[in-house]
Amino acid sequence: MDKKIALEKMNAFNKNTMVDHLGIEFTDFGDDFICGKMPVDKRTVQPFGLLHGGASAALAETLGSIAGGLKVNRDTQTVVGIEINCNHLRSAKDGWVHGKAMPIKLGRKIQVWNIEIKNDDGKMVAVSRLTLAVIEK
Repeated sequence: MDKKIALEKMNAFNKNTMVDHLGIEFTDFGDDFICGKMPVDKRTVQPFGLLHGGASAALAETLGSIAGGLKVNRDTQTVVGIEINCNHLRSAKDGWVHGKAMPIKLGRKIQVWNIEIKNDDGKMVAVSRLTLAVIEK
């Protein structure tokens, strides 16, 4: 399948969800990564005008979960998040933040993903680790 069409389908899958509400978009993927972006705007900032840490965690979990789901047999299995941490390293006030999820471990029952979130200038905003359980549907 053409990558552009696949990205359109991945983005359409999130219609009318929190992912859609936060403005998260998938931008690229490959065998060992998935990328996406999220706006820093009224949907994703906290009252002081800075990117909300929970929004960063939502971006990280979205990227890691979709990436993990692409690594299992989608006819018989799915993945669910069982733990996430997120270290906030730099604030963001506007523009976009860009996330990239890469696997640390892809096991039969557990997956661990590292997600780096950077600002438009390529500076690290947050780093996250997501653990997913692989379960039977």
